Amino acid sequence: MRRDGILYPYIHIGPVTLGTYGLLVATALLVAFFVLRADFRRRKMSIDAETVIGVTGLAGLIGARLYHLLESPKAFFANPWPLLFSTMGFAWFGSVIAGFIVLVLLARHYRVPVLLMLDCASPAAAIGYGVGRIGCLISGDGDYGVPTSLPWGMSFPNGIVPTTQRVHPTPIYEFLVAILIFWILWQIGAATIAGRRSPGRVFGLYLVLTGIARFLVEFIRLNPRSFFGLTNAQAASIACVLVGMSILIYLHKTSRLAPKGDVGAPAKSTPSP
Repeated sequence: MRRDGILYPYIHIGPVTLGTYGLLVATALLVAFFVLRADFRRRKMSIDAETVIGVTGLAGLIGARLYHLLESPKAFFANPWPLLFSTMGFAWFGSVIAGFIVLVLLARHYRVPVLLMLDCASPAAAIGYGVGRIGCLISGDGDYGVPTSLPWGMSFPNGIVPTTQRVHPTPIYEFLVAILIFWILWQIGAATIAGRRSPGRVFGLYLVLTGIARFLVEFIRLNPRSFFGLTNAQAASIACVLVGMSILIYLHKTSRLAPKGDVGAPAKSTPSP
């Protein structure tokens, strides 16, 4: 792919046509699976990573789609079925909400603390999001930014949502930031395990970092403004940051009162399914 907009929204293999966005979403789930499995193993937790990724990934896609459609309820209810099954339009915050609900249910199923399950899923979610953004880039689905004269600006004349202007390749920005967030969360997770501290820190930090990253990138994205000049994604990002900070503050306060050394052996509370 070059800066002149040579993109591959679809791959044709004989009579079969595959969307590159869908292929990258599948790749993102696969990468997230390997990360999640590695996290379970380093925590000595006997949980089926395939089931967790499969169920959570499906719920995340459904949630992302529904959230995007309900952002424009009049258009959706006027013609719901074609829009519901379209492959265009997914909202990040919808996947966060749906994934959170499913992970809570899975934590109860496997009899592990909810925050521990969310801690394990956070690095996988960060890296999976980044890989999925590459799908947005190579398909040219409109997730790019405003026009720019910077040397790395790109045009997408052959994309699903075409533009001949040089614009910010925001999916690349988000991919690079997602890699950095993944690395930070992975390191914090290792420190948490070694220090045998209460779970929740990785998840809280995930909400804060991803919320800040999404809030900032929206300033150069093409999404419409709604709340006080902010986009819907920015409003959702603020909510994520506030929730994440609340979790971190709560854990900081309770860590002063609770004895350390009780949460570093998750295997005792995670029987094999």
